[in-house]
Amino acid sequence: MDHGVELVLIRHLPTDGNGRKAYVGWSDEPIRPAVTGPADEQLQTVYGSDLLRARQTAELLYPGARYVPDSRFRECNFGEFEGKTYAQLENNTAYRRWVDDPLQVSPPDGESLLQMERRVADAFRSLPAGARAVTHGGPIRLLLARFAPEERGFWEWDVPHGSRHRLYWASAAAWKEGRRCTSYSAELPMENGDM
Repeated sequence: MDHGVELVLIRHLPTDGNGRKAYVGWSDEPIRPAVTGPADEQLQTVYGSDLLRARQTAELLYPGARYVPDSRFRECNFGEFEGKTYAQLENNTAYRRWVDDPLQVSPPDGESLLQMERRVADAFRSLPAGARAVTHGGPIRLLLARFAPEERGFWEWDVPHGSRHRLYWASAAAWKEGRRCTSYSAELPMENGDM
């Protein structure tokens, strides 16, 4: 009998760079001090990005769980735009080209959304059924645009820090074949502000 598959994607808690509204891609920033209780479920294993902010979020949400890092779950590589804000980049010609077509155009020394999508999709397909993965806003938006039942564009998904996104497929076969999931729900953080 073919059983359903649930996967949960969790966006890491905010960093100082996120608070400045800077592009924080591959920088290994820690999360801001956070007060949060453990998840309502006991897990032995949590998956996710190899960057510090994802690991720290997993430790807070799932204390005692083994963390399996995977660099394919990283945020977009923003290259020369890393750590900078819109105000610092708005008159940069290369930045304007990237903003106009982020799917195809890469920041200098960075990657396009299409390049990121390939690696993130590979990581997602390698997760075991029932997995929880702590990752970043860009990867979650890409996965929702690709797998959520309702078709929406990348920027149409609301993915605040600390949010959880549950995707459910009615059958393992549908999940393995890369079909859109049967149902989707989001749990947004309880606190307002940067979370």
